[in-house]
Amino acid sequence: MDMVCPLCNGIKEEIEECSYCGGKMVDEGAIVNYLDDYSPYLSNDITQKVDGAPYDKCVHLFKCEKCGKDRRVEVQRVNI
Repeated sequence: MDMVCPLCNGIKEEIEECSYCGGKMVDEGAIVNYLDDYSPYLSNDITQKVDGAPYDKCVHLFKCEKCGKDRRVEVQRVNI
């Protein structure tokens, strides 16, 4: 069984509230996609080892639409 991120795979959508202004924070994608130009195209087996999160988590970048602040959110991977 493979573990996948429900946000990366479109299984669910998550919206966070900004702790600075209370605005809506939207998912900007997995943090590993921002490492370099090629990281979005690498295998998950490689990128899961460089984000510093446990194997069962995927770190996503959320950005506030109102004030522009961002934060990292660990998302629980699910079995498929």
